[in-house]
Amino acid sequence: MPRTGNRGPGSQGQKRNQSTSKQASSARKPQPEAAVHAAPSGGNKDSQPKSTLNSLLRSSDYEQKRQQGETQGWKSSIHRYVSLYNQAETNQQAGILSDFVTDGDHCARLHGRLDRLRSRDLMRGALPAGCETKAELVRVNESSSEVSVLIKLHIKRRMEQSGRFYMEERSEYERIWLGLSAGEWEVLRVEPLIAERRPRFGMSNDNWMTVDDYSELFDDSSTPSIPYLNYDLIPQFKHRQPGIRYRRDLAAAYADRWWNEGNPAYELFEVNCTHYVSQCLFAGNAPMNYTGKRESGWWYKGRNKGSEWWSYSWAVSNALTNFLSGSKNTGLRAEVVQSADQLQLGDVITYDWNGDHRFQHSTIVTAFDSFGMPLVNANTVASRHRYWDYRDSYAWTEQTKYRFFHIADLL
Repeated sequence: MPRTGNRGPGSQGQKRNQSTSKQASSARKPQPEAAVHAAPSGGNKDSQPKSTLNSLLRSSDYEQKRQQGETQGWKSSIHRYVSLYNQAETNQQAGILSDFVTDGDHCARLHGRLDRLRSRDLMRGALPAGCETKAELVRVNESSSEVSVLIKLHIKRRMEQSGRFYMEERSEYERIWLGLSAGEWEVLRVEPLIAERRPRFGMSNDNWMTVDDYSELFDDSSTPSIPYLNYDLIPQFKHRQPGIRYRRDLAAAYADRWWNEGNPAYELFEVNCTHYVSQCLFAGNAPMNYTGKRESGWWYKGRNKGSEWWSYSWAVSNALTNFLSGSKNTGLRAEVVQSADQLQLGDVITYDWNGDHRFQHSTIVTAFDSFGMPLVNANTVASRHRYWDYRDSYAWTEQTKYRFFHIADLL
């Protein structure tokens, strides 16, 4: 089917229920950047608020700091790791980092990912024109001879394709173990936290990220959200005219606004990818189908006395896949298309990593490359204008299957 419609970034959508959103924002203030504290030496316990360390490391300034003698201890090794990681991403070659990291399993894993990335980009005629990686120290466990660090990596890759440039971004988490040997801190082990592979409901045998890991990344003490206005709950709007136009530009603008953080008007989920995509669809005028039953419809109300008031289809990739695959005459509905090049701005892709018909990840189309192939946004593992196939992710396998949804123009 021909692809039409606005492909530009669009203007940011009009905020719904602005007074409600402002109340929510004041109720839940944005989280500050994580401060990293050093623990007393000799104990292998979580860091205590003794002395504050710089929480942001940049790949671009490691060499300058090294020459100035400003790097020291295990932080110097982490800083060098970030610099080498950035070079590996830029050159799409794992060797430069493999020579520094002694973890053979991770080096093989990284080599496989970068090899897929390099082959894919060559096939699509895209070349990296620059890369910068920043690392935020989220948590440190420290003893006199061992340190484990949870870091958040923010990667920005500038891509060139047919003489045109675009920027893709993603944020990932890694846990790094270091050991002191002969006065030098060595990187002994690296474990990426692959949050795309963990569904919010159901079991996963290849779950890399534990509940404890998530508690480090998300604040469970946040106040209940105040949801956006659901017109289906108001009697005078029950009989509104069908055929609301899906605003693809507003859906994409919302996706670009909130790709790397949670909108405080909504609950922030541990696995937020489908919740984020549902918010984008709603921002594009998709009407909620409120049934009051979690296993049916597509709706969100927030929390009530600690209970979750939203449908599985709003928050779970597999449930959203089933909802969009179903046949409906009104409301949010979609056509399953056969290939990514049939998608438009504001359309949806879901991902079955293992080919077992269980979809674990959701993205929304927010831009296109020079050849008209979709670039997508996602949350949890925050991504902006990332190439749609996710072959650059540790979650991807040879068995990965996709479901492509073209959202109806009139809802």
